Amino acid sequence: MPVYAFIFPGQGSQAVGMGRDLAAAFPIARELFQEVDDTLNQKLSKLMFEGPGEELTLTENTQPALMAHSLAVLRVLEKEGGITIPNKAFVVAGHSLGEYTALAAAGAFSVADAARLLKLRGQSMQKAVPAGEGAMAALLGADMNQAHEICAEAAPLPDAEGSEVIQPANDNGGGQVVISGHRGAIERAIEIAKAKGIKRAMLLPVSAPFHCALMAPAADAMAEALDKTRPHVPSVPVVANVSAERESDPDRIRSLLVQQVTATVRWRESVAAMTEMGIDRFVELGAGKVLSGLIKRIAPDAAGIAAGTPADIEAVLKSF
Repeated sequence: MPVYAFIFPGQGSQAVGMGRDLAAAFPIARELFQEVDDTLNQKLSKLMFEGPGEELTLTENTQPALMAHSLAVLRVLEKEGGITIPNKAFVVAGHSLGEYTALAAAGAFSVADAARLLKLRGQSMQKAVPAGEGAMAALLGADMNQAHEICAEAAPLPDAEGSEVIQPANDNGGGQVVISGHRGAIERAIEIAKAKGIKRAMLLPVSAPFHCALMAPAADAMAEALDKTRPHVPSVPVVANVSAERESDPDRIRSLLVQQVTATVRWRESVAAMTEMGIDRFVELGAGKVLSGLIKRIAPDAAGIAAGTPADIEAVLKSF
């Protein structure tokens, strides 16, 4: 019998047109999009379906939009095939903001609460660092040890004037590590990586330096928000970004979500942990197929399927 994990994408998977075919084909998806629009008092679904792209890419819009798309797919699977998280998934997991989607999918947050939390998370992350001061870069062909070495070399000397932050932000696996911090330090790291023979090192087109110590003000904002909107016990455990372990305790989940804002997303270790639990089927719900691609590299023996469109959903329903 296959053992399933349901996984949910993070920032970078968004694209204008996301969810449009889904809304046209399934009333239950339209209802979900409407619920998010009403909660945020914003026509987010129109922005998802029609753009403009620059507005969709603003992190305060991207985060709830990706969550809405993923949960709309889940609602369709529930209605069309009786596929629910409690009856099919052993665990859930999500990349960065996708962890909130995973928790909402498992009933730890309502759709409305997840939408509000992600809107605030996006706004807080954007405000945490003045525009242009931070940056992120992808190191392709690097592992975490190399990324730590590069960051240590790029960081200014302890007694240098004006300390700069630089640290690994995402350990995505398959030789892909993303680093985050002050722009100057990131630019130095790119040159150091090239000198060390790293296959490719490039700046990423992001609006803020996510998952590093510069996001501390956003972590404080999320701590306050999660005090008021506490998670419930999820119907199945979540494999958390920060611990790369199964988590079910609401207080622990809340604490990890706060830490996650400034901590490394340990995606490679999370996938490895899931395969050790016996997971051999990963179902990615929502926009794009980024996580499915990473899983092929991290866990080549596991099977993965991604669903974001009506045609994808048909394929998933046949696969169960």
